[in-house]
Amino acid sequence: MNGKATPTRTRLERGRSALGPALELVHTGRAPTRAVLTSELGVTRATAGAVAAELEALGLITVDSRPGAGAGSQGRPSHRLSVDETGPVALAAQVHADGHRVALVGLGGRIVATAAGRGVVEADPEQVLGEAVAAGEALLRESGRRCVGAGLAVPSAVAEPEGTALSPLHLAWPPGAPVRRVFTERVRAIGVEGPVFTGNDVNLAALAEHRHGAGRGAGNLLCVATGHRGVGGALVLNGRLHTGSSGLALEVGHLMVNPEGRPCYCGGRGCLDVEADPLAFLTAAGREPGPETNLLQQASELLRAEPGEPGVRTATERLIDCLGAGLAGLVNILNPDRIILGGLHRELLAADPDRLRAAVADRSLWGRSSVPVLACTLDHNSLVGAGEVAWQPVLDDPLAALGA
Repeated sequence: MNGKATPTRTRLERGRSALGPALELVHTGRAPTRAVLTSELGVTRATAGAVAAELEALGLITVDSRPGAGAGSQGRPSHRLSVDETGPVALAAQVHADGHRVALVGLGGRIVATAAGRGVVEADPEQVLGEAVAAGEALLRESGRRCVGAGLAVPSAVAEPEGTALSPLHLAWPPGAPVRRVFTERVRAIGVEGPVFTGNDVNLAALAEHRHGAGRGAGNLLCVATGHRGVGGALVLNGRLHTGSSGLALEVGHLMVNPEGRPCYCGGRGCLDVEADPLAFLTAAGREPGPETNLLQQASELLRAEPGEPGVRTATERLIDCLGAGLAGLVNILNPDRIILGGLHRELLAADPDRLRAAVADRSLWGRSSVPVLACTLDHNSLVGAGEVAWQPVLDDPLAALGA
């Protein structure tokens, strides 16, 4: 033996090292055909074919048996690739002010099944997460699918590596609630053996939008969104969430945008959290807020139903100006190539896109900013994002993650 690898062995090793990148390309829709997969991976047609065949054998993708040309394409027809819609799933859960929701999320960011929980979140995180996982167990039992892991989205900064929810202000949970430990224990109790992850809901929404929604193709994606209370933010750099040294980056809700504004929970005044959330909108519009558990719905419905009413118009302009000031500051610091907005901020963008884009551009240090500002497009994007982090080990190394 001269120690040189044979061509067959070299192709095999190259193909196996390409399994993860190939799966991510199909998962995110960037490789709809085997020809595109070949080009994106920079391998031969034979290697790309072997990679696709192995992913199909793992039950992760499907390869059309007969090649066909896409609309408007030229050259040799190619086999179409897609995620296997009958394949494994991740268990995803989200807790928010008006309850919890659980879903099974397949490759491609597809929600396979979902179940909503109670309308009130108890002060005991163990009870809430136990109920959520029990609902997930029922979905898994009914589907009969293999589960690759689980992810949880919570409306709080999540400290790493402990996995504690530092400030679940609007859930009445104690600061530092050990959400990852509790969630992991409940997931293990129903027999799910894959990795378990926990993250901030806006972080996970941004990840989902980057891979499957309004953030596709962005190199530096900034996401800002409201829930029922408060404002959250996230940054995706080169396809990965930027969470900082301990998971606490992009707490954009505590940017000061109005020096004379309302007191904030952080001890400051005039932060985005209290100047540009649904409660701020209802208050500025002169409306008495209803139950706190559906403030987002109240504000969104009011904005859509009565956009020209003087109080609503005034509130819209006030929040757009505050939001624009906050976004401009983030643009000056982070230099993103795209901004996406969720929750009430998506509604504000739709109500007066020119005013919001001008508010960002006029405060840019570099002159009139040309950063695109778009609306989030995915339903339940935090749930999809919770599924994404559970799928990540499979995307990184399908053979190792699936025990093949």
